[in-house]
Amino acid sequence: MHTPQTFSSISTYPQLFYILLLLLFNDAAFGFEPDFQYPLENLTVPQGRDAIFTCVVNNLGGHRVAWIKADTKAILAIHESVITNNARLSVTHNDFNTWTLNIRNVKREDRGQYMCQVNTDPMKMQTAYLEVVIPPDIVYEETSGDMMVPEGGSAKLVCKARGYPPPKIIWRREDGGTILARGNHSSKREKLLAVEGEVLSLTKVTRSEMGAYLCIAANGVPPSVSKRMMLHVHFHPLIQVPNQLVGAPVNTDVTLQCHVEASPKAINYWTRESGEMIISNDKYLMTEINNSYYSVQMKLTIRRIQKSDLGGYKCISKNSIGDAEGNIRLYEMELQEKEDSSQEYDPLEINEETENTEKRLYNDFQGSSTVEEESHLGLNVTESSSKTIVKNVYLLFLALLFQF
Repeated sequence: MHTPQTFSSISTYPQLFYILLLLLFNDAAFGFEPDFQYPLENLTVPQGRDAIFTCVVNNLGGHRVAWIKADTKAILAIHESVITNNARLSVTHNDFNTWTLNIRNVKREDRGQYMCQVNTDPMKMQTAYLEVVIPPDIVYEETSGDMMVPEGGSAKLVCKARGYPPPKIIWRREDGGTILARGNHSSKREKLLAVEGEVLSLTKVTRSEMGAYLCIAANGVPPSVSKRMMLHVHFHPLIQVPNQLVGAPVNTDVTLQCHVEASPKAINYWTRESGEMIISNDKYLMTEINNSYYSVQMKLTIRRIQKSDLGGYKCISKNSIGDAEGNIRLYEMELQEKEDSSQEYDPLEINEETENTEKRLYNDFQGSSTVEEESHLGLNVTESSSKTIVKNVYLLFLALLFQF
């Protein structure tokens, strides 16, 4: 009687029977051993970020999961307990089959091989590598600053950067211009938009090479960094005068121009040929336009020029290396009278022609016009009508005469 009651109970409560089986037999009893569901993935993390290794273990049963740093053989954690005294490390478990190792604010010394291990016999494990990359950074104490060289001399610009992987240094001009330097595969100097290397060597420097240079450090880890260096090329002033002889009419405005190249920056001013310095006022307006780091356009505007303004003028430029001057002579230009381009429509001639026509028509002392003349004037007057007009005028003249 007892046995049938037992089977009856089992058939009544199948869930309880299944749970009992799970409790009585572990995975090993069924021949299942722990295995890894996914391989452990390598990580590349920028310095200062967090790194997370994920280890998925099936059929763990009563075994334990441990985390080990393989290159140092240091045990980091066993199951849910952290063994190392590194406060930046922690382990988590999702109560099923996923185990994670968390490394916060990773540092360069954290790089290396990490192992997820299960204490089976023999031991089962899988490894992955943590690479810690570092964005580039300029080493300012080993990098050049602004530099000054005389024209024709040499300049050596140095740029040092650190990071991991080691950064690559590229030189460019800030204005996008070319750099006159030796190429990687040539001993001759070439015009290049970019030059690679920590050192940029410039020889026989000219004023056109003056300007801002950028050293840009990049290693594939954002952000890239750069430093700006100003190269000053010093030389004595040079003046070019576009027009040394300028003419203008009296009572008009005129502008004199000089082009100056100088470095370091020069003091520029205007004088009369007598040496008298010109000062900006209602009569004179002086302006300067910067065309480049070393090029300036000087302008002197003279308002309502008079006879006394005619003569020689000087544009002068001085810096710490030397000085230069340019000469311009101002002369009077006479206005030419405008030629009359409408003589055929001169009102005086038109009035004169009209008056002559009237005389030919109404003055009997002048006689009548010929047929050709009348045709030329556009008048349809016949010979008989002309005689009639003359006769009537003659009779009127006689009548007036008899009255007196």
